[in-house]
Amino acid sequence: MRRYAQVTRLVPEQEAEYVRYHQEVWPDVLRVIAACEITNYSIFLSNGFLFSYLEYNGSDYEADMRKMAASPEMQRWWKIMNPTLTAVDASKPEELWSPMREVFHFDGGESQASIEVLAKSNR
Repeated sequence: MRRYAQVTRLVPEQEAEYVRYHQEVWPDVLRVIAACEITNYSIFLSNGFLFSYLEYNGSDYEADMRKMAASPEMQRWWKIMNPTLTAVDASKPEELWSPMREVFHFDGGESQASIEVLAKSNR
């Protein structure tokens, strides 16, 4: 499993519309996402920024993303959603969702790193 995170900006006037659509995502869109080996997919909103997180369980992410992009249902969904977004990186306006680099991950448990951090914070 690989984790992916992305960020984009929401057009302020479009926030209510974006949220409304995501409260009732079309079942066919959800089926395509699942067929592309994506699980644990969330989108968060804060101060006009959207942050998405997903877990990819397949073996060829690029192929699955091409499969998703070829889906008529996803194309229809994106035709509605894309105008509500604006790229974070002005030098790449075609990239509505900018990939984020993971700099920390913790799966739980008492790892040595967490014990050391707790020990330092309790001094």
